[in-house]
Amino acid sequence: MGLLDSVLSQVLGGAQGGAPGGTGGDNAALLQAVLGMLGNDAPGGGLNGLIAGFQRSGLGDVVSSWISTGQNQPIAPDQLGQVLGTEALSALTRQTGGQTGDVLSQLAQMLPQVIDQLTPHGQVPASGLGNSSDLLGMLGPR
Repeated sequence: MGLLDSVLSQVLGGAQGGAPGGTGGDNAALLQAVLGMLGNDAPGGGLNGLIAGFQRSGLGDVVSSWISTGQNQPIAPDQLGQVLGTEALSALTRQTGGQTGDVLSQLAQMLPQVIDQLTPHGQVPASGLGNSSDLLGMLGPR
């Protein structure tokens, strides 16, 4: 079982890939977009840039809970939208073909799980998470 298999099964409800236009397919596209956003080579600085955005927004404790080995704190979709900003959110909605509100709602559920799975030892690796292609490679063939 790969690193993100448990995230995939939780987020996609076991329907890894789903039908086009269905919830599983939408979540698969969003997961790919999220992994692309977290890579060291991503615009905005990857995971470290995202953490900085949470800290600037006064939500550093929330993202820290996702990285730590404890329970993940929830985030409201509107809070997440403020952290991401209009440009990143627009890019995510274009990549997934979804509506902004739907993307934010799904992302508020998915992002804590993904970051938690990518930081299993309770800290961000010193070298970051790797490039986006490395992270997307964890998904394997779908």
